[in-house]
Amino acid sequence: MPLSIGLILALVGIWYLYKNKIKKAKIFIIISIIWIATISYKPFANMLLEPLETQYSKLTNIPKNVHYILLLGGDKKNRAWEALRLYQKIPNVKIITSGYSPNGGVPSAIKTAKLLENSGVKKSDIIMQPKPRYTKEEAIAIKKRLKDKPFILITSAYHMPRAIKIFKQSGLNPIPAPTDFKIEKINPFYSHPEAKWLARTERAWHEYIGLLWLKINGG
Repeated sequence: MPLSIGLILALVGIWYLYKNKIKKAKIFIIISIIWIATISYKPFANMLLEPLETQYSKLTNIPKNVHYILLLGGDKKNRAWEALRLYQKIPNVKIITSGYSPNGGVPSAIKTAKLLENSGVKKSDIIMQPKPRYTKEEAIAIKKRLKDKPFILITSAYHMPRAIKIFKQSGLNPIPAPTDFKIEKINPFYSHPEAKWLARTERAWHEYIGLLWLKINGG
């Protein structure tokens, strides 16, 4: 990941410093500082996110003949509200919540289901899918449940390109409904490195690695 690369460069610089190779130490330490500052810079994060987030637009032409919405992952603070918006516009639709618990606690699928229920979604219209751990397992579980029926797929905009590829590879028919857009319009002259933008750089980086891996495996 980007931060790890920066720290490795810094450690190499420190090692050269320990070996009293000052010139090489300076080069690696300076490069590491510049690298960490760059990946924490808002315009750089936006540059990485833009090709991912602009592939699919927010779902405005809402289909009425779809009976399932898959709310991918456990991001109940952002993604769940898109599921609620679509639920209110599509008659007789059910929401499938997903997301396991990496720490052995309450799975995200159950937490999100509770949030939706408290927000007005009928309990009978919620299907929980708490066991799949990552997108490929989600696709396998949905394939068993829906076969080739079309469904609306909700996930963060930056994750949507990879999610669509994985679901289509599994013979599914997702309708993309991206949400949780991370790009922010800014004046680069008023930007400075922040942890928030480092986190977004790493999210984008993770998606590019995932897309590369799909391509290597014939995706």
